[in-house]
Amino acid sequence: MAYDDPAYRRRDTGGTGSGGLREDARFGSDNGFGTTPAYQTGSFPVAGEFREPDAMELTQRRAVSQAELDDVFDDPSHGDPGRDRMAVHVVWEVLLLLGAGAIGFLLYREDSDAVRGAALDQLLVLAAGLGLLAIGASLTLRAGAPNLAIGPIAVGAALHFAEQGDRGVLVAAAEAVVAAGLLGLLMAIVVGAFHVPGWAVTLAGALAAMVFIQQRGGPVDLQGDYDPTRQALYLFGGVAAVSVLGGLVGMIKPVRRSVGRFRPVGDPAQRRGGLAAVLTGGALVASSSLAAVGGILLVAGQDAPVVPSPGLDWTAFAIGAAMLGGASAFGRRGGIFGTILAAVLVTLFLRYEDAMGWDISRLAIAGGVVLAGVIVTRIVETYGRPRSRDDALDDDEWTEPDPSSTGWSGSRRTDSWATPLPTQSTAARTDPWDSDRWGTGGR
Repeated sequence: MAYDDPAYRRRDTGGTGSGGLREDARFGSDNGFGTTPAYQTGSFPVAGEFREPDAMELTQRRAVSQAELDDVFDDPSHGDPGRDRMAVHVVWEVLLLLGAGAIGFLLYREDSDAVRGAALDQLLVLAAGLGLLAIGASLTLRAGAPNLAIGPIAVGAALHFAEQGDRGVLVAAAEAVVAAGLLGLLMAIVVGAFHVPGWAVTLAGALAAMVFIQQRGGPVDLQGDYDPTRQALYLFGGVAAVSVLGGLVGMIKPVRRSVGRFRPVGDPAQRRGGLAAVLTGGALVASSSLAAVGGILLVAGQDAPVVPSPGLDWTAFAIGAAMLGGASAFGRRGGIFGTILAAVLVTLFLRYEDAMGWDISRLAIAGGVVLAGVIVTRIVETYGRPRSRDDALDDDEWTEPDPSSTGWSGSRRTDSWATPLPTQSTAARTDPWDSDRWGTGGR
């Protein structure tokens, strides 16, 4: 067969047709690729109305607008486009408020004097101290580097204040806060410079604070006459205001995604940049300083000596209360009122447990708070992440295909593709091993 065989040569008819194969009667007309389909029932099911997919359909699941990219808290190639959904925090904070009110009512019914007069002032101071610890823990959780040294720092600051309180409240407190800030700065340098998990570095910082605590052989009597219960309402109100203000600032898109930039979105060992290191380091310094102030408030109003202890229970209370308030253990996410409400809830429960005469270990209570906080973290991560464009497309796009719609169809059609080549006769087929075909016969 030659390439100039008339059967396959283009025919110029003087019209507008293209000639050639498409005008040969054996291959049907140009409209619909032939009037008689070669494949009958049982042929490959291809819809007759197949069309080329639109370019927008091919890219609509991948296209992200500039406005959506602006909402990405991390790298556009890794982060979730869109804002965090805050409805889960609102609902949970309402439940926390109801829970705190319920425990407060039970405490009032059991011991009404516990929520009156001097006892109420002590309760407010205790809530303020624990609130400062929880605020520091929440800040480091949002930054993706939880500070495990909060409890030991608080106990160390309380011991220093008890020893040096006679020199003046401001002097003793300032020394404790500066020392705690320096320890936080050392931890921040290690975390930021080497980009290592914050919990590992702060665990070493907690051990360093415990060394300072172990140098005290016994309980330390409080020196000085400072009594924070005189300003109990103002102290608690100030701590609550700081917590709420921090939550409101954390809702601002650039602040929220910048503070949470240390949260891993791919390989956890991948460096997140200088801004992430600086902000995470600042969170560690601030949380350590807040822990020192909180530790002073926890012991300043007591009449009993300060007993040296490792302080891990206060670390658990702080981190547990922060997570219980809605701060995610994975970083970045958090609510508005949740931290202070969780601190109040834990404080009321501790006072109620004492009023009921229950002999429950503080470590057991702290462990229960942490476990409850872990469950809240899972809820926040499930219902608080941004509702991305892919989620909306998954809900809207993937529906049962309409048989009458255009595109590929799952039903068998008889008006399918026609064969582009003539059907080869069975008689024309030859044995591929024919000796004459391969030139081996008769030799």
